[in-house]
This record gives sequence, structure tokens and C-alpha cells, in this order.
Amino acid sequence: MPQIYVDADACPVKDEIRRVAERHQIVAHLVSNRGFRTAEHPLIRNVLVGDKFDEADNWIVEHLAAGDIVITGDIQLADRCLKAGAQVLGHGGRPFTINSIGTALAMRELSSQLRDMGEIKGGGPAFSQKDRTQFLNALEKAVQQAMRAG
Repeated sequence: MPQIYVDADACPVKDEIRRVAERHQIVAHLVSNRGFRTAEHPLIRNVLVGDKFDEADNWIVEHLAAGDIVITGDIQLADRCLKAGAQVLGHGGRPFTINSIGTALAMRELSSQLRDMGEIKGGGPAFSQKDRTQFLNALEKAVQQAMRAG
């Protein structure tokens, strides 16, 4: 049975993940170094790690298995998880794939350099209801695919 691993500190779709996990009876690990309250449910595991750099990322990579699903906005973590055989979704539902991750890493580096030079200011657009709906649809599709493969 596939499991869901969530890089939870900055994740805006925790409620959507919980609903899908409950509907399909799949364990979801919400991994964080800050801790937060989650709904009491035996399938939802709140994993609190230390605050060392990349500790949550490392925990996820060490515990996932091929075919599991990872939710993250961290492109470098997405790359590591893809290499371990997981399906990876961004918060807006966009899947990271072996074919797309190289471009995503390059764009991340370019954006970082432009921010350092002052060419880019501020964050991206606000997270919308449309983003939540797209995420929910993508997660549902990923879970169904993982269950067929398992």
C-alpha cells in the first residue's frame, strides 16, 4: 500500500491531503521541524524532526519507498524523491517528473540569482481555491495510479 509523505512546514494543502488519505485509507506522514496540530486520525502521522538543515527532507527520503507519493514545494527534495522512485507533486498539483526536474532545478537556480541581484522582488501569486482544486485532482490521480501499481 503506498504512503504519502508531506514536507509540511510550508504546505498549504494539509487538509486536502488528510481528506484523500482518509478516503483511500492511506497513511500520510506530515513531516515538520516546527510541529503543528493535525486532526486526530490514526492514518495521519505528525512527524516532528529536529531543526538541522534539511532534516525533514532527509527523514522523508530515508523512509519513503518506490511508489509512495511525496508532496513538496522544494525542488531539490523533489529531485531526491524522484530518484528514489516516488511520485512527487507540488502544492499546486503540478507533478515533478524525471523529464521535468532538470528544468525545474535550473529555473530555481536562475530565480535565486535574479533575487540576489534584486531583479526579482516578492513572492509569487497567492494560493487560490483553483490551486487547491488542481492539487486535489492531481493527488487523487497519483493515489489511484500508486494503488494500481502496488
